[in-house]
Amino acid sequence: MRIPRRAVALAAVLATVLPLSACSGGADEGSSDASGAIKGKITFQTWNLQANFKDYFNGVIKDFEKKYPDAKVQWIDRPAEGYADKLSADAAGDTLPDVVNVSPDLVTPLAKAGLALDLDKDKTAAAFREEYLPGAWQSHQIPGMDGTYGFPWYLNTGPMFYNKRLFENAGLDPEKPPTTYDQVFDDGLKLAEQSDGKIATLAQVPTIEDFGRYGVELMNGDGTGFAFNDAKGVEMLTRYKELFDKKALDPQALTATPESSGTKFLTESVAMNPGSALDLENFKKKAPTLYKNIGITDQVTSTGKANMYVMGVMVNAKTKQKPAAVAFAHFVTDATRQMSFAKQVAIFPSTKGSLDDPYFTEEDGSDETRVRVAAAKSLKTAVNYTPVVFSEQMKTELRNQVAKALQGKVSPQEALDRAVEACDRLLKQS
Repeated sequence: MRIPRRAVALAAVLATVLPLSACSGGADEGSSDASGAIKGKITFQTWNLQANFKDYFNGVIKDFEKKYPDAKVQWIDRPAEGYADKLSADAAGDTLPDVVNVSPDLVTPLAKAGLALDLDKDKTAAAFREEYLPGAWQSHQIPGMDGTYGFPWYLNTGPMFYNKRLFENAGLDPEKPPTTYDQVFDDGLKLAEQSDGKIATLAQVPTIEDFGRYGVELMNGDGTGFAFNDAKGVEMLTRYKELFDKKALDPQALTATPESSGTKFLTESVAMNPGSALDLENFKKKAPTLYKNIGITDQVTSTGKANMYVMGVMVNAKTKQKPAAVAFAHFVTDATRQMSFAKQVAIFPSTKGSLDDPYFTEEDGSDETRVRVAAAKSLKTAVNYTPVVFSEQMKTELRNQVAKALQGKVSPQEALDRAVEACDRLLKQS
C-alpha cells in the first residue's frame, strides 16, 4: 500500500462487501478474555507494506519477540490488488490470519460473520481503549452492532488549499477563506460572478463525506437504513446545484477524479482544492505563480469536525493464541510504534497525546511541516464520516443521482430519495 496520498482513499479504492456465506455468524467463539501468557506463534497480515517498509515491520516484530520471548510472529504481506478478495477467501476457508490489517469497511462483514474480535467485550483489549483518540476508536464500530472490532492504527486527512490571488480578484479577503459550506457557497457564487464564470470554487461533486461534514444525519439510529435524504441533505444538494448552474462548480465535476481536480487547481481555474505536502512540492515546481499565492486552511465543515480516514488492525476472533494476538495488535498500534511509523511516511498516529508532539505542532518553514501541522490540528477532533457499511456500489449510486440532480434531470429531493432507496437495498443484501 502506498500510504502517502493514496492512503486517503484506500477504502474508496478497495472497499467491497465480503461474501462470507461460508462462515458462521454470531459472537466470538473463543474465550471472553485475552488475559494469560503471551506465547505461541501468530500470523500478522498487512496490506501492501512490505516493499517500502520491510525494515520497519521486521523491527517491530523483533522488539515484540524480545519483550515476549515465548511468542513468535509470522508476517504475511498481501498486494493491494485483490486484497478484499483474499480476505473473503481466507474467511470462507477458515484461514484468516490472527492479526489483520483492515480498513473499517473491510472489518464490517468480518464482524458480522463473528470473525472479528469485539475489543470492548474483551477485558484485556478494552483496557487499551483510553490510549486512542475517541474518534479513531469509534471508527471500527458498526451501526446496529455493539462493540469495537479493530484497534485504530494510522490516520490521514488533509487541509484545504486555496488561491489567494483569485479570492482577492473577486473582492474577497484572501486571509479569511471560507471554512463552512455556507461560506463556500456564498463565496463561490461571487467568484464565478466576478470572473464571468471562468473561475469555479470547487471541482468535485459532493460525496458522502461532504454530507456528513454539512451536518446531515447519514443513517438512522439503529444503523438499518440511510437517512441523507432529509431536509438538510436536500438543502445541501440544492446549494450545490446553484453552484453548478452558475459555474461556481466546475462544469467537468460530474466526471472529475482527484487527479483531474488537482490539475484544475494547478492551472488556476479552480479556487479551492484539498491536498497534501506532495501537492505543494508539485505546485512549487510546476506552477510557481500559484505557489506564491497558496493559502492553507482547515477542511470545509459545518460541524466543526474534519473528516479523517482510518486504517486499523483486527484480531481474528477464532485465533488459538488470543493473548498473543491481542498483545501484538496493541503493540503495533501503540503510541511508540505509531510515532515511529509517522516519521517514516505522511500519516498520523491515532493515539492520544501523539499529535501534541513538536513533530506535529512546530513548523520549520518547509512545505511539509506547514501541511503536517495544519492536518494534525484538525485530527484531534476529526471523525470518520463515511459509514462503515457504505460500499463502493453505494458510492456509485449516490454519485449517479447527484449528477442527475445537478443536471436538472431530477430534483435534489428525488435524487436523494432514489440514492437512499438503492443504498438501503444494497445494505439488506450485504
